[in-house]
Amino acid sequence: MTKDSSSNPEKLENEQEIDSLAHEGENQQAAENLPDEEKLKEEISTLKNQLLRSIADQENLRKRSEREKADMAKYAITNFAKELITVADNFERALKSVPEDSLESNDVAKTLIDGIKLTEVELLRVLSLVGVQKLEPKIGDKFDPNFHQAMFEVADSELPKGHVAQVIQIGYTHHDRLLRPAMIGVSKEKSEEQ
Repeated sequence: MTKDSSSNPEKLENEQEIDSLAHEGENQQAAENLPDEEKLKEEISTLKNQLLRSIADQENLRKRSEREKADMAKYAITNFAKELITVADNFERALKSVPEDSLESNDVAKTLIDGIKLTEVELLRVLSLVGVQKLEPKIGDKFDPNFHQAMFEVADSELPKGHVAQVIQIGYTHHDRLLRPAMIGVSKEKSEEQ
């Protein structure tokens, strides 16, 4: 306050009223600017929910990435294995094409066939080390469309309908995935006309 206002009591009273009104106005404006406690709680809840969702999304992404990385490492050689199983098939065909009785008189042929057998065994051993397994259905096994490919139907009175009647080509799996289905003939009911 100035010197003049202290000498005049009316002026002093007016200034005090003005100051008091100004403070009331500031307090009222501050009270109006503050959000309700309910609004604050709602906003906190919303932000907390968003944070939790964001953390959960990050954790799910991390887990999915780890799973994809593990699958990639586990199944990286699938295409290579598909190509190698044809080599194993060729070894099997070569061994089946030579009659057993012709080997008794020819030592060179017997040695060659023994070498092919050993090579086939070693190839299958190496394939099994990386998770490739033979899928060899037996005659009489139930037809499973997940692992077998039906090539034709065979009328067979000895086998129930829908069972393996003949194996054309064995199949292969890589871990839990099918590389190639076993190609089979499926039994059907024998008709009375036949």
